[in-house]
Amino acid sequence: MLNKYARAFFTRVLTPFAAFLIRRGVSPDTVTLVGTAGVVAGALVFYPMGEFFWGTVVITLFVFSDLVDGNMARQLGRSSRWGAFLDSTLDRVADGAIFGGFALWYAGHGDDNVLCAVSIFCLTSGQVVSYTKARGESIGLPVAVNGLVERAERLVVSLVAAGLAGLHAFGVPGIQYLLPVALWLVAVGSVVTLIQRVVTVRREAAEADAETAAGRQSSEGREAAQ
Repeated sequence: MLNKYARAFFTRVLTPFAAFLIRRGVSPDTVTLVGTAGVVAGALVFYPMGEFFWGTVVITLFVFSDLVDGNMARQLGRSSRWGAFLDSTLDRVADGAIFGGFALWYAGHGDDNVLCAVSIFCLTSGQVVSYTKARGESIGLPVAVNGLVERAERLVVSLVAAGLAGLHAFGVPGIQYLLPVALWLVAVGSVVTLIQRVVTVRREAAEADAETAAGRQSSEGREAAQ
């Protein structure tokens, strides 16, 4: 849902900024690399210290690079397999850093082994959810399913909750519990999404195998008739 609607909105908003970077001679790959470095730094520097508000501010500023670089590539007419590969690969790095930052906090000063484990599960399940789609497509299947919790949902839920939880340091009572709730929601949603994709790939694979078998039998029948 967020990929469909929010991405289109922010793409329109960020188009002038993308055009400005192009005029300055900045390449889309540079934006991708700088954006990922900013997200990783924000997550692994601020989150382990419990600075969720400022960490989320830094991450949010850089996470929009994911939209800017693609916008720049389209304006330049340079959309390429390399750009898509680099973008997808570094997305996994950024996601890992965010949930890794949560895990480091709960393993350290956060002192909560259960939430540390949930954070690690969110990290791992997010990677696996992405892999199932990529692997399905690599063997020629469309993987035509919109999962319950995809990357956009994982990021929005986690970052909004982390940013709001960080307001506890400014004296807002009880709000720190939003982050644990969000992590549990992402964990459960990721499991549901993984099941959705596995079931879809199994069905599509069975249909593709049946079509291949039918085509082979038809070909053999024609050869026998000749």
